[in-house]
Amino acid sequence: MTAYVRPLLRSGVLRPDDALCLAGGDLWFSDVALLSRDRAPRIVSACALDPHWQARLTTPRAHVAGLDLNRPNIMGILNVTPDSFSDGGQHNSLQDALRAAKAMVDAGANIIDIGGESTRPGAEPVSVEQEIARTAPVIAAVIAALDATDMVPISIDTRKAAVARAALHHGATMVNDVSGLTYDDALAPLCADTQVPVCVMHARGIPATMQTDPHYDNVLLDVYDALDQQITHLIAMGLPRHRIIVDPGIGFGKTQPHNLTLLQNISLFHSLGCAILLGVSRKRFIGDIGQVPVARDRVAGSIAVGLSALAQGVQLLRVHDVAETAQAVRLWRAVT
Repeated sequence: MTAYVRPLLRSGVLRPDDALCLAGGDLWFSDVALLSRDRAPRIVSACALDPHWQARLTTPRAHVAGLDLNRPNIMGILNVTPDSFSDGGQHNSLQDALRAAKAMVDAGANIIDIGGESTRPGAEPVSVEQEIARTAPVIAAVIAALDATDMVPISIDTRKAAVARAALHHGATMVNDVSGLTYDDALAPLCADTQVPVCVMHARGIPATMQTDPHYDNVLLDVYDALDQQITHLIAMGLPRHRIIVDPGIGFGKTQPHNLTLLQNISLFHSLGCAILLGVSRKRFIGDIGQVPVARDRVAGSIAVGLSALAQGVQLLRVHDVAETAQAVRLWRAVT
């Protein structure tokens, strides 16, 4: 029987003597939920855990691409695409992209994620050449425009090795792949050879078809197992665990109930021994539940979900609305 360990996290200075600290951050836990596929969840003392699981949960996460993962980080989304679901066409010109990048940094972004191919539900792929033409000049220009005091890491949001290679050449320092490095067989070896940090996201299917009636036996454990398998594969290729970030892939081949189950239990993924990134900004389920049909009006709902994730120890929030999210995170940290 395979067991899955989800820490039941709390905050505050008043805590039991035997409480364990989560991954070097401010949250702690004295109990965990043990999950399995064939029996009901059980709550047990964290002190009773096997040392392997204790180490996975408590070892501080190493800095990734210069990011301090012992505190919350904000990843600003910069899509240089005509058809992204929320901001398509807004940053097509180099000047618009530069203006947006500088605004994100000024507002508190810790990293900027630049993408040149929409992965919204129903989106069709673009050519490697077109994706490079959209992203590489923007990466180079953003790095050139930011001075030393403003400089933040740049992540390339791509599924393709050639696009990632061009982005790394122009100064990107992280690869964020919505396919979890499964779309292009050449991408994982590239990341291992260059030792570039990666964000491995879970997705079922491709953007064009992923929302066509997705099914899981157990969405929480199925997503966990898929991420665990890909982490193991990357480690075998030579990319160490501390350079891997995981993302459960909210909205990528998931229904609203799937999304909510993952969000309610997202602390489970800490037992993978990696930092966690969450991308929910302006997504459809927020509009459906919050009764907000226009994507750009879903700021409040996006922040609400993000703060809930921070309370479960998530280290990175990928967002469109950096200033509003940064303000909310500052207040959240002050009162927890």
